[in-house]
Amino acid sequence: MNKLILSAFFALAVSGHTVTAQMKSTVKKLPVKEQVKTNVNLNQVQAVIDLNKIIEDKVGVTITPSKFSSNEIIFHIPKTVPGTYSTDNYGKLIADFKAFDKSGKQLATTKTDENSWKIPNAKSLSKVTYYVNDTYDTESGKGFGKEDIFSPAGTNIIEGKNFMVNIHGFVGYFEDKTQLTEIPYKLTILHPAALQGATSLIDTNKSDTEDTFMASRYFDLTDNPIMYSKADIETFTVDGMEIVFSVYSPNGTHSAKELLPDLEKTMRAQKAFLGSINTNKRYTVLLYLSEIGKKDAMGFGALEHHTSTTVVFPEIMDKEELGEQLKDVVSHEFFHTVTPLCIHSKEIQYFDYSNPKMSKHLWMYEGVTEYFANLFQVNQGLITPDEFYERMTGKINNASSLDDTMSFTEMSANVLVEPYKDQYLNVYEKGALIGMCIDIIIREKSDGQKGILSLMRDLSNLYGVNKAFDDEELFGKITKLTYPEVGAFLNTHVAGKTPIPYADYFAKMGVTKSKVLVPVNPFLKDQATPYITVNPTSKEIIVIPSTKLNNFMTGLSLKGDDIIVSINDKPYNLDNIYDMIIESQNWKDGDAISIKIKRDGVEQSINGKVKLDYDEEEGYKFTDESKKALNKYWLKG
Repeated sequence: MNKLILSAFFALAVSGHTVTAQMKSTVKKLPVKEQVKTNVNLNQVQAVIDLNKIIEDKVGVTITPSKFSSNEIIFHIPKTVPGTYSTDNYGKLIADFKAFDKSGKQLATTKTDENSWKIPNAKSLSKVTYYVNDTYDTESGKGFGKEDIFSPAGTNIIEGKNFMVNIHGFVGYFEDKTQLTEIPYKLTILHPAALQGATSLIDTNKSDTEDTFMASRYFDLTDNPIMYSKADIETFTVDGMEIVFSVYSPNGTHSAKELLPDLEKTMRAQKAFLGSINTNKRYTVLLYLSEIGKKDAMGFGALEHHTSTTVVFPEIMDKEELGEQLKDVVSHEFFHTVTPLCIHSKEIQYFDYSNPKMSKHLWMYEGVTEYFANLFQVNQGLITPDEFYERMTGKINNASSLDDTMSFTEMSANVLVEPYKDQYLNVYEKGALIGMCIDIIIREKSDGQKGILSLMRDLSNLYGVNKAFDDEELFGKITKLTYPEVGAFLNTHVAGKTPIPYADYFAKMGVTKSKVLVPVNPFLKDQATPYITVNPTSKEIIVIPSTKLNNFMTGLSLKGDDIIVSINDKPYNLDNIYDMIIESQNWKDGDAISIKIKRDGVEQSINGKVKLDYDEEEGYKFTDESKKALNKYWLKG
């Protein structure tokens, strides 16, 4: 999973708009009618989702179970789903839950908790029906996923336009173990002919209004999200893997076709980096773009699955920045096809959606994944070694703001509860650095011939998609596959509480601490102080008066109270100030620039070149020529 919190300028860009997040406290009793006639198969669970008849912004669902051996059964909607590491209680989205026997008579049910319903007389149960509310239009945006369900794991219902069907939010399961882990699921989705579903599941139904999908068990069903919208889908093939890219942009601001080149370049590089590890035949990227200022998704980032990822970003982002963000999050999520999806513990293989037990190895599931998402870019020439060092330095700085003496395995096993929950973001910071240090140890001990990618390949061959490891055995297996020094590192710095001396590990690759110059955003004096403000009435962007301006502004002869009308012929105001800030991140010294301003009520154009300010920060650089060959093995493979 990859969560993003966008800059303070995002808040500036949406000021004046209110997004509420209130679930309706009362729900009318809604009639549910099964829309598809099916022959009951005692050896499968059948689920029907009807996207045609939306009642009070809710979708009807019918579940027909396989045969039960018990007299009483409990039906669950997930409390937690894989990859989120949070308690979300999807049962709060359910309304008008009912159970029926074979004659159509309604059975008594009891709601035992927020996500569960007890059904007596289970042997006579024919089906359960209920309505599902969505999450996107109830998000507050507070905490970006802490209070709300993280958007890429959420659901969306916009009648006739878009349905984000994260199946765990629509289809529940019966407590009987065979119903969860052994019985196949048949999912039928009824939908308008104008909307096409994008997913890695295979539709076995030729109808334009009815899709049928089969899954070997509940996990495999919920592991495959589906997005229905008017078709905006592009496909390409990489080394035998079909990539499906579907985009929903409510105002047509972006399209799959325009965003495809960056995505394709990235995924081709990832496949080249991974080599034989990834053998998926199909991978789907579902991109949902939300409307800021409306009741819409507010948790930006992505959620991984075995053969797909769901991504949510604001539609107001410009093409360049959206392409960059898409590249970064898809890079992370795609590498989850290695871990935890191909290398995982029994806690993940047999995930308990109602009372989950978490694995100790988030350092690998999220940390190594995040490390790969950066390493492959320098390996494939998408970024320079200095940019790679800068990224790792940023992670060191970010990790330092979290608890550096907390056992990572202890945090991971208890990540759903405090105080460990608040340390979760460290999986992307220290977790990635753990991966880097293990990589460096293996490179050093093997004279550059092996690295952490070799380790992941060996673990993948040892385990694989259908074979899980015991949490307690992993460190021993890794040590046996690598070197005693790797085992010592894991026990000391991952299971143990000893902080990692990063400089010592960088030095093994000829990289030492150095002062580096980092460009400052041309519209920021520092991270909290901008050089510009906004008139809330006219929406005009104004250079703040009575302040000493930076090199960028003085180089273009800008003055306080100047109104920025456009840059490089693109108009800007409050509505798209975020675009301007983000685009400026990509400017380089000496780039040609044209700015149209309004000064004292008169418009004028200023042409010149970008001149940036730089802050001197502590970072890392390659300085030891004796380690040149080893450094090359590390970064270039």
